[in-house]
Amino acid sequence: MKFKINTVYLTVSGIFLFTEICIAVFLTDGFIRHTFGDFLAVILLYCIIRSFIEASPIYITISVLIFAFIIEFSQLYNLLDYLHLRDHKLATIILGSTFHISDLIAYTLGTITILIIDLKTTLWKP
Repeated sequence: MKFKINTVYLTVSGIFLFTEICIAVFLTDGFIRHTFGDFLAVILLYCIIRSFIEASPIYITISVLIFAFIIEFSQLYNLLDYLHLRDHKLATIILGSTFHISDLIAYTLGTITILIIDLKTTLWKP
């Protein structure tokens, strides 16, 4: 693993970030807002990491999935309440507020999708 800026992933990260912001601003409910947004969120996180760190795609994918699961399970156990951050908008946006099994499925499918795309489009050599 080494630090190296990858402009392709940085550009793709910007596109996914813009897409996520548009979903958050313009959609208030439905499949795109809740499920597809979570699917894209792990892809965005993966691309951000790949923008700055050169490492095995499998390691990055596993790390992103574990991170997403930790965030989701923190919602199940009301981490915001324990930290007294329930009324802070930014904390609620970052950590989320409600646990859903469908989010775990979306995270899993998103990481599998980006891993397959990455492995098919790059020539990763460990």
